[in-house]
Amino acid sequence: MPQVGRTAFADSSCLIASLPRESTSFAVKRSCLSVLMALSVLGGCAGRLENVLQPLATAGPGTSTVDMLVATTRQPADKPGELYSGERGTAISLNDIVVSIPPDRNRKIGEVQWPSHVPADPEKEFAVLKVGEVASERSIFKWFNKNRNAKRQVVIFVHGFNNTYADAVFRFAQITHDSGTDASPILFTWPSRANVFDYLYDKESTNFSRRALEDLILQAAKSPDVGEVTILAHSMGSWLTAEALRGVAMRNKTIPPKVRNVILASPDIDIDVFRRQMIEMGPQRPHFTIFSSTRDKALQVSQWLSGGVTRVGGFDSTPYAADLYKLGVTVIDTSAVKADDALGHNTFADNRDMVQLLGRRLAGQSLDTGKASLADQVGMAAVRTADLAGSAAKIAVIAPMSIISNDAKQVLKQQFSSGPQPIVDGKISY
Repeated sequence: MPQVGRTAFADSSCLIASLPRESTSFAVKRSCLSVLMALSVLGGCAGRLENVLQPLATAGPGTSTVDMLVATTRQPADKPGELYSGERGTAISLNDIVVSIPPDRNRKIGEVQWPSHVPADPEKEFAVLKVGEVASERSIFKWFNKNRNAKRQVVIFVHGFNNTYADAVFRFAQITHDSGTDASPILFTWPSRANVFDYLYDKESTNFSRRALEDLILQAAKSPDVGEVTILAHSMGSWLTAEALRGVAMRNKTIPPKVRNVILASPDIDIDVFRRQMIEMGPQRPHFTIFSSTRDKALQVSQWLSGGVTRVGGFDSTPYAADLYKLGVTVIDTSAVKADDALGHNTFADNRDMVQLLGRRLAGQSLDTGKASLADQVGMAAVRTADLAGSAAKIAVIAPMSIISNDAKQVLKQQFSSGPQPIVDGKISY
């Protein structure tokens, strides 16, 4: 793998064209304003500690640990235990961080037990055991050899809007532990100011970080020590991930085959832009799994801020399941799942059953079970319900159409082509 430590920055034309672009009604605007006001109140009275990344000497009995590699484009912080701020740095910084997680008897699956004081109580709170600087390629190889599984799988996590460095570290540790994945965990954290009123700053910070994430993906895929790469992205981090994969495809002429699965949880992406991103990734795309919900209030606010254009993670995909699957996209509609957060935006990580389902996907298992219903019309969907282990909750799984007519196949072949399109009635498909 190339330089490490602090590295200087140096088929689907019509796929989602027909997806909804409803104008934002007055009622939705009023709802969004109410959510923003609630967020401002919550943000204003949040009293969480910021210097929680000061390492402890030892972990407590019965605790678990997650050893992750962290790459960031953030600026180093002056405060001890904070490590990196929300401002933009001039280099990619790499660290090896070990997080201690309390015994399961002392915590609820899906929750991050934030430290109430420093040093943290490892019996009841998340704590850091080690913060090491990754100063050479040899350090990366040593870390990977220590943490790799039999399949040599890597999971890269890209967090969303309104996250501090510590937020991202603890959330990824929680996901890694609660999902049961044994893939080597790599966190990519970009400069978020962790303020609900800095949405536009955060969005520009994802653009600022695209090249860095591209480099990380290419480095992982090129390493002979890595057998498979899965990318998990949440919210605004999904936009960054899609842009980085598009950039990888343009730089590399294709997306490396080792990048097999991409999971977008509550993706905050303009639905028209997502269509273009998918086209420009080229035909050799990884399989995409999207966790969406029509009850995601955070995405409703984003839609309002973005001129009323539907977000990928917040629309009803049922009528478009066939088109999406043809692109290699499986949509998991979580609208019926009880959310543990007020906005319904973090269900993929903080709902016990959802995080276990996520673990299956991180392990490379398909979430489509049984045979799909047959359909001949493009746009018809086969929707079935999957029982979650040990739960009465249901999740609608948008299943692929396994058989369509030859005429429909020809239409799809033309519509989903990323190559030059013919002029038809004075128009060229875009």
